[in-house]
Amino acid sequence: MRAPIARALTLRTRIAAVASLSVALAVLGAAIGVYVAVRSDLRGQLDSSLRQRAQGFLGPFPVGPPAGRPPAPDRYDDGGFPNSVQPRPYGAPAGYVQFIAPHGAVFVPGGQGIQKRIAPNSRDLRIAASGSGTAIADRTVRGTRLRVLTAGAGPRGAVLVALPLAEVDHELRRLELLLLVIGLVGIALAAGLGSLVARTALAPIARFTKRAERLSGGLDLAQRLDVGQRLPVAGRDELGRLAESFNATLDALARSVDAQRQLIADAGHELRTPIASLRANIQILQEADRLDPAERESLRRDVLDELDELTALIADVIELARGSAPEATRAEVRLDALVLAAVERARRRAGEVRFELDLQPTLVRADPPGVDRAISNLLENARTWSPPQGLVEVRLRDGELTIRDHGPGFDEHDLPFVFDRFYRAEDARRLPGSGLGLAIVRHAAEAHGGYARAENAPGGGALLRVGFGAPLAEDAAPAR
Repeated sequence: MRAPIARALTLRTRIAAVASLSVALAVLGAAIGVYVAVRSDLRGQLDSSLRQRAQGFLGPFPVGPPAGRPPAPDRYDDGGFPNSVQPRPYGAPAGYVQFIAPHGAVFVPGGQGIQKRIAPNSRDLRIAASGSGTAIADRTVRGTRLRVLTAGAGPRGAVLVALPLAEVDHELRRLELLLLVIGLVGIALAAGLGSLVARTALAPIARFTKRAERLSGGLDLAQRLDVGQRLPVAGRDELGRLAESFNATLDALARSVDAQRQLIADAGHELRTPIASLRANIQILQEADRLDPAERESLRRDVLDELDELTALIADVIELARGSAPEATRAEVRLDALVLAAVERARRRAGEVRFELDLQPTLVRADPPGVDRAISNLLENARTWSPPQGLVEVRLRDGELTIRDHGPGFDEHDLPFVFDRFYRAEDARRLPGSGLGLAIVRHAAEAHGGYARAENAPGGGALLRVGFGAPLAEDAAPAR
């Protein structure tokens, strides 16, 4: 039952409850501390009075009367204890006094009114027998609570002094009632203040939540949270940073949606040509019995070529649309090994084109299929534009892969658009392809925190530079 209840509580209610509980615990702790301190102080004063009272009976007593006074043989008993005690002056507490002989007899001096003697316990008797030591404790005698001090008086036994606890208990009861009232008022005030603080502190979050719900409900990617306006923050506290992060997420989502829409629009535009050509050729094939065998064979080859082009285009569109692999699925791979494997595959279909390698051992954290596809596209581009028996130079240094061919290179006005989707230079339009090969290269490079650049090499030919993020380490054995 606890989990559903916790989920049902709003954040405001939980904060108010925590604040109220914190203040309540603080009030309770303070009340307990005050009570203990006052109780200790009151009892300390009472114990001090008992010690002062007992001290007057612990010194040596004279055998005879003081000089200049008549004898008073009845002033002290046989044990040396006074026969009577005098009240203390000016309202000082006199207390109750009795004496305990070493053999356990109890003597109550006169002058104390009608008092019931206090029966000594075992500890009192031990102190009286030894004539030394002190004991203090609470006792109840005939319904009266007393604070009792027993002190050794040497060979005479012990002195027992008692003071009532009625006044102390009365003050403590008043204090308990006062602290209870203060505690209840404090807790009620804490609950009110906690609710007010929670409502005030969470007001920006409530506005943030309503605004975010409206944005997510309508999925209007043109809207943003107004940091510093609707939210009373300047972007530096936690709520401001959260709003900025939310806006950044919306920006990224908007860019992704726009890119997908553009990709779909571009793909749809590019698909029209091969589909229209296929439709026309298939319509002609319906009249195949009127064509001679050579025309039918040419038409069949055209249909197959267009299907291959359409298949490659769809594969490239899927490659761009699937995005990059999540960071958690990436692994540490040898970039030089991937390049070497891609070059070996390219050599098998390169004909007379030669490849020259200069690969430095390079370890990167990457998505192997995505990086391998990008490298293959770079090599295929270089092979396509290389002249017969041309040379493709493949170099890997400091995490940067450079591929140079010795073909015609790029026109200057084409350089800014080399890696754009579906962009094809004037000379490339006569060749098969979708215009997505180098776009896939840039997509893979940027997904790994790298880059893709194109330039014309000194002496002719195209030079493509690609990085797939910072290298992690270097191995000792280079790839060949």
